[in-house]
Amino acid sequence: MFVVLLGLTGWGRLHAQHSSIQFLSSDNALQTAFYRAKEMALSYQGKSTDPVGPWYEAALPERSAFCIRDVSHQCIPAEMLGMHRENRNMFTHFLSNISESKDWCTFWEMNKYGKPAPEDYRNDTAFWYNLNANFELVHACWRLYNWTGDSSYIAHPVAKKFFQLTMHQYIDRWILQVDSLLKRPPFPNAPQPFNFNDYFHRCRGLPSYYESLSDMQMGVDLVAAIYRSMISYAGILKTLGDDATASIFLQKAEAYRQHLEANWWDASKQRYNTWYNNKGVFGRAEGDVFLLWTDALTDTSRIRGTLDAMRSGNWNVENLSYAPLQYCKYGKRKEAYEIILHLTNPATKRREYPEVSFGVLEGIVQGLMGLSADAAKNRIRSINNLGSSRFSEISNLSILGNRIRLKHWMKGASFTNEGRKPLWWRAAFHGKLSYITAGGRKIKASHERDLMGNWITYVDLQVSPGKKITASIP
Repeated sequence: MFVVLLGLTGWGRLHAQHSSIQFLSSDNALQTAFYRAKEMALSYQGKSTDPVGPWYEAALPERSAFCIRDVSHQCIPAEMLGMHRENRNMFTHFLSNISESKDWCTFWEMNKYGKPAPEDYRNDTAFWYNLNANFELVHACWRLYNWTGDSSYIAHPVAKKFFQLTMHQYIDRWILQVDSLLKRPPFPNAPQPFNFNDYFHRCRGLPSYYESLSDMQMGVDLVAAIYRSMISYAGILKTLGDDATASIFLQKAEAYRQHLEANWWDASKQRYNTWYNNKGVFGRAEGDVFLLWTDALTDTSRIRGTLDAMRSGNWNVENLSYAPLQYCKYGKRKEAYEIILHLTNPATKRREYPEVSFGVLEGIVQGLMGLSADAAKNRIRSINNLGSSRFSEISNLSILGNRIRLKHWMKGASFTNEGRKPLWWRAAFHGKLSYITAGGRKIKASHERDLMGNWITYVDLQVSPGKKITASIP
């Protein structure tokens, strides 16, 4: 199934030769954090000869397994580490196992034996499943396409079928239409006879990643996940040439966002509620980080309230593993740096949870180094979120089917295309400036605003194979 879905084994062999991502920084603590995270993340790479095929751990370590939430978070750092075949195989297993007998769910967690993990699955009527899962997979496939340029993540018939079933049958079966979110019956699609004390009955369709509330009707993280998946699905459709349907899903996504803003914000506490129970009561627990992860928020004052909630909470390492990238996205670079050092400190409890090391790599490469990719435009964007460090450099990074090297210093950056095809580099800098110097000449700059409304200055530069370009600001 792995080869059938993705059909790019040659691409995988080519890039596996150059998978050793490297990081050099004038900040010794940050460099140490990177290599601690890299070493730990690579230790979770499974054997390609295991019955499941190539895989990496993305669940509780003793299970030798991978679950949807963790894989959806770990997949881009896994690409950085050269785990291309692992991602393609694991996503194939998830996407191809959606079925009506499971009410359009797939398997929540699979193990190295190629079976649904028995800790979370008894049969198709009794299993653990967080309803965020299908939506996470849609968004993850979109992100993987943009990072790797591998169109099979969005265009293969198995992927397209999964997207369509999720956006229609899955939403209908689990009563997740926007006007039903706060009116759903408890435990829809429950096995009959229903046994509340059997967690495979009670947890078959949890409406949140927060699992400690037995009578939850809806979690804000699920609302945000549906919103994000529809934005991502619209991007997929547009890339595949279906602008009309893409527009419909953008409108649907907006309805979920408006529902979130109208119903979940607590003005008295300046925080979003994170759960709603079957008694019609709102409350708060985990969930703030997923509002940022999904880019569901647009009101900067409410974003600041959410960031404050994250800083003041006592979160487990699973939640904290998302935080470095999110803090960077919203301009809190100092907080991102501090959490990276905390998560890689040998004294930090449960830092061996697989998601932690992958989250640190994500926080350094995508967060502090500011790297992102747009496959349709064949473009890589960078922005320096490192603060006061004199320089930091990432090398041997696999992205868009190429290898690149990126170096940041206080007022400049250099980009080296070490691959075989031209790339566009969007060299971005904080602030509003009239020009950027690149290739020995001043270039009139373009401008955009970040998620908090701050100005960003950038130029787009084409970089040929084997070439290096330097960009700097006054």
